Amino acid sequence: MNFLRPGRAWWSGCSTMPAAAIAIVALTSGPHTPAQEFPANAGWRDVSLAEYRQHLENLDALVAACQQQRTAPAAAQTKGASKLDFPACDPAQIGPDDRVQWTAAAGSQPRQVRYDWLRTILSRAAKKAAPQTNIFSAMPGAKAKPLTADALLSEARQRLQDDSQQIDSQPAPNSDHASERKSLNAILAQRAYQNATRVTMRERFLEWFSNELDKFFASLVRIGARAPWIGLLLRVLLIAGACTALVWLVLRIEKQSRVRLIPEVDASPGGPSARDWQLWLRDAQAMAAQGRWRDAIHFLYWAAISRLESKRLWPADRARTPREYLGLLAGTDPRKPNLAALTRSFERTWYGGRDAAADDFNSAMDLARALGVANE
Repeated sequence: MNFLRPGRAWWSGCSTMPAAAIAIVALTSGPHTPAQEFPANAGWRDVSLAEYRQHLENLDALVAACQQQRTAPAAAQTKGASKLDFPACDPAQIGPDDRVQWTAAAGSQPRQVRYDWLRTILSRAAKKAAPQTNIFSAMPGAKAKPLTADALLSEARQRLQDDSQQIDSQPAPNSDHASERKSLNAILAQRAYQNATRVTMRERFLEWFSNELDKFFASLVRIGARAPWIGLLLRVLLIAGACTALVWLVLRIEKQSRVRLIPEVDASPGGPSARDWQLWLRDAQAMAAQGRWRDAIHFLYWAAISRLESKRLWPADRARTPREYLGLLAGTDPRKPNLAALTRSFERTWYGGRDAAADDFNSAMDLARALGVANE
């Protein structure tokens, strides 16, 4: 009997009698029949196989006595103390359900056997009820003949006897399915199935990443359900972050538009960048070696202008003044302070006519290095 499914043999898995008729007795009752006609389950009791066999024999005798009393209703009428029409069919005589200690190869395992199906049959047989309509009568091809209590009692006795006979039968050994697995592996090893069973690392990573995303969003949903204010906070943070990024992008574009004033074109022949800044630097170093510091600062300044102009920070135009070059850089440009100091040094010595010394050249050289003018 299958202890996981009440009233079914656990060795054979099926019964030889029409057990479906017994299993649906409760469903075949009419609308006027109460949903629960038998006493509540009296609980469980732990029994051995011998005690379980004896219980089945007692139940078979109980069903036989119920059948005998139903065939002689005059004897039942003499017992007026009972509320049942047939007291021998009282479902309370079934007793508790069984928990059988079944010893198998893997050890002792309890199996539960329920008798609700038998309680339902006896509860119906204990009263003189009108014939019930089969619920399957509306199905195409189904027999419309209602089941009688006497027929159900006969089937119940056959079922109990089958269960008692199946106690001594041995369960079928569990197969390890080795031959089936070998056949399946041989089929999957064929060329037609190689691509179907192969999983690449990319597919594994995408599957893992998709699962992690699902877990993350599921956790967010659970958190949002418990604390709705968290969802509102996340929306506010998202909007604030988007606005901040937009403002930063606008400022960045505005800054580049102020500094990068020319398209990607060749330098003007008359501009400082028409001559490589390395050549301007070489001339400055040659003048410094001769002690001509004023000329050295002059060449050093134009080396810095050529270096910046080669980065296309402004259009090449030789007619600009040093102050105009300085005005082309944005006020927030980090290079502007160094260019301003170099411009003042150049204007004092070149246009102002002041004498220059080695210290003046070295200071101008430090400013030029900060602007990218250095030996490579």
